[in-house]
Amino acid sequence: QVQLVASGGGLVQAGGSLRLSCATSGLTFSRRTMGWFRQAPGKEREFVAAISWSGGNTYYADSVKGRFTISRDNAKNAVYLQVNSLKPEDTAVYYCAAKNLENYVGKNMDYWGKGTLVTVSS
Repeated sequence: QVQLVASGGGLVQAGGSLRLSCATSGLTFSRRTMGWFRQAPGKEREFVAAISWSGGNTYYADSVKGRFTISRDNAKNAVYLQVNSLKPEDTAVYYCAAKNLENYVGKNMDYWGKGTLVTVSS
């Protein structure tokens, strides 16, 4: 059974930082592109960042470039999202997801986890 569990969300003031984590099990983690997505209230889910199998390639939405950093630890079957310089518009539920490709950028992921809520106050 595949499980992806995101954690690390919370309430933070604008300009603050958080580190989101996604623990996985039941899949060959090192052979999956991993991605982070978010969904704000009343909006569609949107792509935030992705990282290739080896971690050698990373991709970001324009809105988070320079502020967010995605990383992975294949030994721990985990992916992370360091979120810095947070803005109120970053408020959303953040989801991690997995795709059975070496590199992939898109919403058609194979597996999705439950999200973690990030709330940024102004």
